[in-house]
Amino acid sequence: MRQQQEQEEQQQWLVYEKLQKARIKLQHTELKKSGHNKFAGYKYFELGDFLPAIQSIFFELKLCPVVSFGTELATLRIIDTENGGCVTFTSPMAEAQLKGCHPIQNLGAVETYSRRYLYVTALEIVEHDAIDSSEPVSAKPITVDVFQSMSEEDQETIRSIGVVVIGFLAKNDVQSAVDFINELDLDADSKTALWSLFDSKQRSAIKKFTTR
Repeated sequence: MRQQQEQEEQQQWLVYEKLQKARIKLQHTELKKSGHNKFAGYKYFELGDFLPAIQSIFFELKLCPVVSFGTELATLRIIDTENGGCVTFTSPMAEAQLKGCHPIQNLGAVETYSRRYLYVTALEIVEHDAIDSSEPVSAKPITVDVFQSMSEEDQETIRSIGVVVIGFLAKNDVQSAVDFINELDLDADSKTALWSLFDSKQRSAIKKFTTR
């Protein structure tokens, strides 16, 4: 029994060691950011910008990533195919109601965002430098008139987005809140309407994050 436990612990240490090697290798890989956050005014990594490099590094180190989705959590399991160890990362699932999209398209948007967030966490991909080097975007005057002028359907969509963003802010996860807004690629009026749903504290949290 003890021998089996020691073996499992050794396997776990080995997968952590390989994961750290993967992080270092990725840091020395030249990656280009193709995403542009018009809401906050900075560029960021999309999933396709770093996933091919990660897959190549994992193949070299004999690591296999497996992503799965549940009703509450998205999970990334990184398995050491050589020694049998495994490390797991999770992220809360959220909902998206994109204008003009079918439910399956909304689900696809959520899953793509969750996959990106899981890999960013697991590989310690840092994007703050892009925020530091960019100037804040001048926001349109905050007014509820834009929101009130929308159809009931569009208002419900904006409210649903606001619930998700506020949920992230309540957990002090401003990075996820801003990234989620960006993934939706809202038009100018939708952004203004969404902004009007936040209180001063929530607006301040986003502003501080994008201008620090």
